[in-house]
Amino acid sequence: MNSNINKEVNHINLGHIDFKKAWDNQESIFKKIIELKIENRKKKENKATENYILVCSHPHVYTLGKSGNEKNLLINDENIKSQKLKYYKINRGGDITYHGPGQLVIYPIIDLENFFTDIHKYLRLLEEAVIMTLHEFGISSGRVKGLTGVWVNIDTNKPKKICAMGVKSSRWVTMHGLALNVSTDLNYFNNIIPCGINDKEVTSIENELNKKIKLEEVENKMLKNLEDVFKFKLKKDKV
Repeated sequence: MNSNINKEVNHINLGHIDFKKAWDNQESIFKKIIELKIENRKKKENKATENYILVCSHPHVYTLGKSGNEKNLLINDENIKSQKLKYYKINRGGDITYHGPGQLVIYPIIDLENFFTDIHKYLRLLEEAVIMTLHEFGISSGRVKGLTGVWVNIDTNKPKKICAMGVKSSRWVTMHGLALNVSTDLNYFNNIIPCGINDKEVTSIENELNKKIKLEEVENKMLKNLEDVFKFKLKKDKV
């Protein structure tokens, strides 16, 4: 592990941004961190790597993970075009999901060698930050055995997913992340089999509380909880 660790994280708010633009932004940062790690190894240097959290929301888009089944997209190209949607096959894990207005999307681009080298722990801590955030809104949530993400109604036979997760990692550097439904129009999930799971529903914070919630309020709580569970310090809005 790199002894010159960096537990500060640069927070960049991308706002409401086209998915491809945000993806390109992620790829650029991800590549820069990887290149520094390779250079460190070749030159036997120990330069500290940077960590980032990108926060945003997206216009209506469906994304399919590299291990996903395209049959889980239930509409064709013509439907996608007529409904002014976008669709991308991307390089994260997981199956198909939807992103759209009213959804809080967080992309941590973190060198886990600054923290711990355990992808399972990383995913569980992301989930824990979401669970803590939902608790602050009076929503009880948790995990469903064998499934990634955060769910409500977990003590019933009809759990509902409220937060989807899908990540990529290379040389212990992460990208992609999580999507928490705040005021999301859940009808868009009818066009897919979310995460390839055909017997589970999706929900949102507003749907559970039956009242309006500001995306910024959820974002602020979520970032604080990420700081707490990962024990890092955010450096706000570095651009």
